[in-house]
Amino acid sequence: MAIFTRAPKAEPILGQNRLVANLLGLLTWFIGLLFFFPLFWMVINGFKDEADANGTPTLRFDPTLDRFREVTEDSQGLLSFTEAFGNSFWIVLISTILVMLLAIPAAYALAVRPMKKWRDILFFFISTKFLPIVGAIMPLWIIARDLDLLGTRTVLIILYTAMNLPLAVWMLRSFFAEVPKELIEASQIDGCSLLGQIRQVILPIVAPGLAATALLCVIFAWNEFFLAIQLNPTGASTMPVWVNSQQKFQGQFIAGLSAASVLATLPVVIAGWVAQKRMIRGLAMGAIK
Repeated sequence: MAIFTRAPKAEPILGQNRLVANLLGLLTWFIGLLFFFPLFWMVINGFKDEADANGTPTLRFDPTLDRFREVTEDSQGLLSFTEAFGNSFWIVLISTILVMLLAIPAAYALAVRPMKKWRDILFFFISTKFLPIVGAIMPLWIIARDLDLLGTRTVLIILYTAMNLPLAVWMLRSFFAEVPKELIEASQIDGCSLLGQIRQVILPIVAPGLAATALLCVIFAWNEFFLAIQLNPTGASTMPVWVNSQQKFQGQFIAGLSAASVLATLPVVIAGWVAQKRMIRGLAMGAIK
């Protein structure tokens, strides 16, 4: 005689899974808001008077742009806002272009035409990021002094290029590895040159990856502070050094420092927001697995 057992109902299990998913979603939102809150409060304080910013924290205040006018017009610091912004813009732009020009052929060689022990070569590129920059600052300072590069944009362009190049090669190599080998072989049969393969076949496919890599290089170069303050304390200082000078001369005024910090972070935030779709597509393409 056959014995039939009733299968357990799936509804309670589905309900429990849905409850766990909702709780995890709420926890994720809570953690995200915790990370976002300091940035939000910095922006709010930038529109306050000093009395309101240093008083009891509140969201009820009369917004003003006086703090932004003060930090952009005040010349008591090491340099003006216009000079610092121009220095950062050109240093970041030129160093990022140099990084991409050097990283694309290197990544192509490692991904499409690999040589013996290419993994060791790739590890060498990445291992340079493990070294603490503070251990090399004295030799770098002496070399820059002897070459008369202290206080110039050139020294930061060279160092930021060297700083971001290993990361760019590592990421672009992963992107290039996703390109079907059949397309490259077909282009070779059609008589396409090496430069033509890179420009007409590979780069259009890995365009999101190129955008993601370039954006990361821009962010790292724009936010870099240690090399800029050590090698360019005056003259060709960048936006992070400008914010530091505002702190030094403005004292502990929260509203003024908040306004300066907003101006320093705004370009990177805008760049990330504009390129977010390409960056997400690029990172999902093969750089991070």
